[in-house]
Amino acid sequence: GRILVQSFAAAGWTVFAQSRRPLADAPHPLVHPLYCPIEDLDTLAAAAAGAGVVVHALNPLYTNWTTEVVPLAQAAVQTARRLGARLMFPGNVYNFGSAMPDLLREDAPQRPDTRKGEIRRHVEACMRSKAEAGVPVTVLRAGDFFGGPGTGSWFDLAIAKDLTHGKIVYPGPLDTPHSWAYLPDLGRAFVALAERQPAEPFETFHFAGHTLTGRELTSGLVEAAAQGGLLRPEQKVKIAGLPWPLLRAGGLFVPMWAELAEMRYLWNTPHRLDGTRLAAAIGTPQPTPLVTALGEALRALGKIDSHPAPLASAA
Repeated sequence: GRILVQSFAAAGWTVFAQSRRPLADAPHPLVHPLYCPIEDLDTLAAAAAGAGVVVHALNPLYTNWTTEVVPLAQAAVQTARRLGARLMFPGNVYNFGSAMPDLLREDAPQRPDTRKGEIRRHVEACMRSKAEAGVPVTVLRAGDFFGGPGTGSWFDLAIAKDLTHGKIVYPGPLDTPHSWAYLPDLGRAFVALAERQPAEPFETFHFAGHTLTGRELTSGLVEAAAQGGLLRPEQKVKIAGLPWPLLRAGGLFVPMWAELAEMRYLWNTPHRLDGTRLAAAIGTPQPTPLVTALGEALRALGKIDSHPAPLASAA
């Protein structure tokens, strides 16, 4: 949500940013915070009168998905209906399940075999039915997030968490391709989709982003950390795996661990997103170079100084 607020405002859009608490960043002149509950649809729609696009970026904790995901999506649809606006939704790959093909196109069979995957499939199916009833919807599906102003992803909670101490935790096999989306790039793609005339009431696009093996990601992360001064050039970095059996066993006592363990298949199943249809709609998005994107992601997390000191001259 925060990166989309920034992306739309940077492109000149007036943004009404619904939030449950004061925004962490200094507001952009075009950003108008709306501090009201998402359940108060009358107040929200009145405050955002004139909006032509509603972006649904509310994502509850994994442990609350069963009770919160569907009602939040319904609130987003109802808000778009009241405003006469197009609804935009950041999708993910959960819908396709563990039998998903290596290359994911928009028409790939959706066979979710996890509870969260079924919830996502259900939400998109409901959005499709609402689009046919007069609330147009655009879904932009992407892989795992990294970068941008927010926290709470695999990147900051696990992979780069202990990088300062010379350790990277990678959740899967190092030779398996995995789909990633650098959030500022994804935000610009959302804006580009919003600024063109949609072709149909319900449309889905895939954001290719970066497809990386574990080795490619960890190698790029080490290089970005060294360039940013977080690691010494000669420093050894330990690549460790995630203790999945411990997560699964501990899930009996820590519900979040059980929710994370359910999604292990995403790290063992090679997949990449086919961005052909998106390129046809908005032109081929130019991804930020990997090491640059990783460096900016580390900087956003405060692990790299935003204003590094200049190198001392040799005597």
